Amino acid sequence: MTADDITPTAAANPQEHIAAALRRERARAGLSLTEVAKRAGIAKSTLSQLESGAGNPSVETLWALCVALGIQFAQLFELPPRPRVQVIRADEGTVVFSEHADYRSILLSAAPPNVRRDFYRITAEPGEPRRSEPHMPGVMEHVVLGAGRALVGLSEAPEELGPGDYIAYPGDLPHLFQALEPGTWATMVLEST
Repeated sequence: MTADDITPTAAANPQEHIAAALRRERARAGLSLTEVAKRAGIAKSTLSQLESGAGNPSVETLWALCVALGIQFAQLFELPPRPRVQVIRADEGTVVFSEHADYRSILLSAAPPNVRRDFYRITAEPGEPRRSEPHMPGVMEHVVLGAGRALVGLSEAPEELGPGDYIAYPGDLPHLFQALEPGTWATMVLEST
């Protein structure tokens, strides 16, 4: 999947916001293109393209860069100031697709400064699992399945969840989400210390 598959709500061009965030966070960390690319396991030319706004990142590439930079995923997206009351309809939100699975992630609420938690709505279809490499140390993931059935949790021992089931697991270990039924969706909260 590519950045062309990112559906903006607040941003006219999400690639530009991602590019600016990558440049900002790399400068803040005092790291070279080469070092960030190496840490993320991507080509330096790919990172250069992403920082220029010309790249087409998958959710896997973006997560790898976040881990390399020590930032939360939500920091890559420019979000408008939060209103007093916020409603996000089921068909709204910034969608980022997986490269290897029929999996979509929609950021519902980014944590304000000095608060470390983000909310996502996940939709997935049966097929390949969405495998995640470890996030930053101290990350916990909380998932409540809304519909369908899914294997969720640590890669070594995922749990089968049904509607309304909840699981929490360390996001700083390899983990996965695999839909077992069509129309599977969940709410996920990432928290970090």
